[in-house]
Amino acid sequence: MPVPNHLSLLSFMLASFALAVQFLTRFPLNIRIEFSDKHLGQSVLFYPLIGLLIGGALALLAYVLPAHATALNAALILSLWVLITGGLHLDGLADCSDAWVGGLGDKSRSLAIMKDPAAGPIAVSVLVLLLLLKWSALQQLLSPEQTLLPLLIAPFLARLSILILMLSTPYIRENGLGSAMQQHLPKQVAIVISAIALAFCAWFCSIYIVLNMLFIIGGIRYLALQRLQGMTGDVYGASVEIIEAAVLISWVFIYG
Repeated sequence: MPVPNHLSLLSFMLASFALAVQFLTRFPLNIRIEFSDKHLGQSVLFYPLIGLLIGGALALLAYVLPAHATALNAALILSLWVLITGGLHLDGLADCSDAWVGGLGDKSRSLAIMKDPAAGPIAVSVLVLLLLLKWSALQQLLSPEQTLLPLLIAPFLARLSILILMLSTPYIRENGLGSAMQQHLPKQVAIVISAIALAFCAWFCSIYIVLNMLFIIGGIRYLALQRLQGMTGDVYGASVEIIEAAVLISWVFIYG
């Protein structure tokens, strides 16, 4: 009977989508999901869509805020941005920052530092600088003549970067969630989604922003392979934060 099979597939996809929402955001989606490794792998396909949901919330807030308080509006939008994700990716960036400096080029030492929940001065400095860059870019993008499109595109491309890195780079922590995600990621579907998403952004936004994003992903991949011989969840998180900031900054430079 084809109908039950279709219903089973739909249920599986909805569970994977809900898992992606619960993992990447703090949206109040109180659904208990009994998930498997296949659900984890399937959920990665929805990461770019989760980015659009985050961007939609940011754009909605930007739309309803009064136009005359640009600096305050930028701070409020940035605060919502951090609250929606629970600082998940900022934590990854902080861990990578400490590891790259404190690891002294050693893989084992770097991985050990990434597991340490404490944040050193390098991590704090990097986080402050990144948030300052985002806040400054948001001020420029919130001027009356600008569009809210970058608020949608930045979270979208940032989470697409996880998909691209999972397709192109091995995950090195054998017992990590990322290992199950990568092993059970439907790779052919992921390639199609990535290609369509990149083409869409290049056509409707800017090919230069897409090329800049791919260049940065290539740099992150190179550094991760040089230091760690692969990816970790912290590197994925760092990629999200760096790509988000890069898209906002690139948009300001290209469109003024």
